[in-house]
Amino acid sequence: MYNILTLNKISKTGLNKLTYNYTYGDNIENPEGILLRSFKMHDMELPESLLAVARCGAGVNNIPLDKCADKGIVVFNTPGANANAVKELVLTALLISSRNIIGGYNWVQGLDGDVAAKVEKGKAQFAGPEIMGKKLGVIGLGAIGVLAANSAEALGMEVLGYDPYLLTKSSWNIDSSVKCVSLDKLLAESDYITIHVPYMPATKGMIGKDALSKVKDGVRIINLARGELANNDAVKKALASGKVSCYVTDFPNDEMTGVENVITLPHLGASTPEAEDNCAVMAAYEIMDYLENGNITHSVNYPDVSIDAPGKTKICILAKGAAADKIISTAAAANVTESASKTKGEYSYTILAAEGDADKAAESVKVVDGIIKVRVIK
Repeated sequence: MYNILTLNKISKTGLNKLTYNYTYGDNIENPEGILLRSFKMHDMELPESLLAVARCGAGVNNIPLDKCADKGIVVFNTPGANANAVKELVLTALLISSRNIIGGYNWVQGLDGDVAAKVEKGKAQFAGPEIMGKKLGVIGLGAIGVLAANSAEALGMEVLGYDPYLLTKSSWNIDSSVKCVSLDKLLAESDYITIHVPYMPATKGMIGKDALSKVKDGVRIINLARGELANNDAVKKALASGKVSCYVTDFPNDEMTGVENVITLPHLGASTPEAEDNCAVMAAYEIMDYLENGNITHSVNYPDVSIDAPGKTKICILAKGAAADKIISTAAAANVTESASKTKGEYSYTILAAEGDADKAAESVKVVDGIIKVRVIK
């Protein structure tokens, strides 16, 4: 029996995928797994029993990744599961940044008496350009970026894309009309820019003074990825000068709320029932496959490794800096028939399919330098 602690309200569609040998809830003790959405785990004491954390979403800045890795806790996310929801909000942001729909709506709500006449007289102040024929720059061509690029292309926009780490899987899905260009070219030529990259030290404040000095006058910028990707002070200065005509962010804060020409949305990117279902289902499958079979898919702190060995005992080894060949030779008593091993940064994961004494082999592996955790699945 496996125990799963839920730190947020998780979609029933996802929880229902957990099979009969799982118990779950928000007051579970000694959990082997955690399912969560936006709950901040950084100050949480991690249970010794914990083997895996699955985030129902893509962003994992609410999870202490290094701390988990050092304790042998595999952290999963669900890339692409909410991509369509975010793409639809990107399209919404394109339109509301252009047509001043929000300003027009608020103005109409304040009218009193002879509304029709006042509307006809005052509507010109809310006029804005169409998106057809304009250039959209998409920074980051992952699951969301590709969908946004293709949809904008279908709406008649010319799309420029930038991603130095473009995955083959993503490149297959990009419309052939999307032009992949340098970041400087994208910044200089785009009428609209939408950002879809993960938040990390290298991307923190990437939309800052330097980038904004290169953009076209009057550009509209959409940030539905992470608030920290933009430098708020630089964005506000660019708005005040007219360099940027509108900034749409899904991450409101004290600095940006109430600023003229800033549209703040209450983190709605993945807030659809479909996205919540999709993310929860993927997270449930990921955590079950790891707990029951030792397979890792979509981990953010350990490499993805899987092995198909039905009926075999598996020895699963999480390590930091340990060599796979030393692990395998040390586990000789297990009579290893199949193995798979990869590294991700400092951390490695090895799965051994065994026919011999797996428990004895596991004990011998534990003394190898760098071993964090060894688990036997029978």
